[in-house]
Amino acid sequence: MIVRLRSLWLNVNASYWFYPALFTMLALALAIVTITIDRSGQAAHLVKFVDAARPEGARNVLNVIAGSMIGVASTVFSITIAAVVYASGNYGPRLLINFMEDRGNQLSLATFIGTFVYAVMVLRVVREAAESSVDVGFVPQLSLVIATGLMLISIGVLVFFLNHVPASIRINSVLEEIGRRLTKEVRKRFPKEGDDVEMMALSDGQIVPATGSGYIQIVDFSGLADVAREHKCRVVMRLRPGNFVHPEVGLMSVHGCHVDDEMAEQLRDCFSLAGFRSPAQDIEFLIDELVEIGLRALSPGINDPFTAVTAMHWLGASMSELARRDLRSRPGEEEEHWQRVIPLNDDFDHFLRRGFGSLRSAAATSPIAAAQFLDCLLGISSGLASQPRREALRLEGERLMAQARIALAGPSLAELEERSCAFEAAMKKRAHHALHT
Repeated sequence: MIVRLRSLWLNVNASYWFYPALFTMLALALAIVTITIDRSGQAAHLVKFVDAARPEGARNVLNVIAGSMIGVASTVFSITIAAVVYASGNYGPRLLINFMEDRGNQLSLATFIGTFVYAVMVLRVVREAAESSVDVGFVPQLSLVIATGLMLISIGVLVFFLNHVPASIRINSVLEEIGRRLTKEVRKRFPKEGDDVEMMALSDGQIVPATGSGYIQIVDFSGLADVAREHKCRVVMRLRPGNFVHPEVGLMSVHGCHVDDEMAEQLRDCFSLAGFRSPAQDIEFLIDELVEIGLRALSPGINDPFTAVTAMHWLGASMSELARRDLRSRPGEEEEHWQRVIPLNDDFDHFLRRGFGSLRSAAATSPIAAAQFLDCLLGISSGLASQPRREALRLEGERLMAQARIALAGPSLAELEERSCAFEAAMKKRAHHALHT
């Protein structure tokens, strides 16, 4: 149940209907409350600082607010969709979820729709005085003041939106958002600094296969630990969030007890499958987004090495965090929890190959990108105490040069060879310094 709720929240979080629906309900509730106060006569002292509006004037003001807000909401939605289509087409379709999760777009649209609903609700109770009765008409003065205030807020939100949309689709802003989110997720998933620790080897256990198809979006590790604790066994993950599964693919192996159908179903309920990957528990998804932008920028049809360099800079910042962390550590749970559930652990070399290794062949074709590739590797090694991880960085630099010697020639290759020699010398110097400190 927990994993399904988390999966539902991910879908809601990346939608354009939730906040508009929520603001619509809030606007309805606010209208009912303010109209009730107006009917009770208690609002007279609250709005005594403004001139009382007559029914015709109130109706005209509310008509203008309602009409303009629904028109602005339609325009905002059109601009948002155009920006999303542009970004996904130019930067990669996997970045669509980043723009769908953009709070600025969601709240802007919700504000205009909420203001429209409030104005319509207040408009329906404005009543002219009747000539042949004691009915003197009704103008909800407090509600009218609040409607005017919401209109002013909406104007401010519109100004924000007009600045936010072009700023959010700038490539540097896109890369910064992905890079900072990746660094944050690295710190969250691997909170402890240090090298990897050895994990105990377990004999082959009983495989629990998947029964559905899709990407593993969310894994409820706490739920897995509870099931393992109840049956006094261990659960070893065979896949990670982001992997694609179909029926009969092994999700995990269970060690220390027999798995019956009921237990297998309890374990499967801790997995949420979807038709798309999500960055919620999938660090590799964020790495892939940076790699995809870099590869597109270095493609012959675009040939934009400076965008690729920016992607490598943010990728290098996240790799620098990974290089200093114990990749076997897990956050927020007691030690016994992770003795019961053993995730599919990846070493630093896995993440390095996933990021810079995937960019290597494209970066080797560009002298600018190749030089910055070496600089990023050198930056990751700064202050790094782990010799195996430093050696992995050095080998990645060697692989780049092997690829560049095939793709480049002449002065460009000669300059890159000089940069490579400086890279090797700096790596040896840092290794020597770490050995004697």
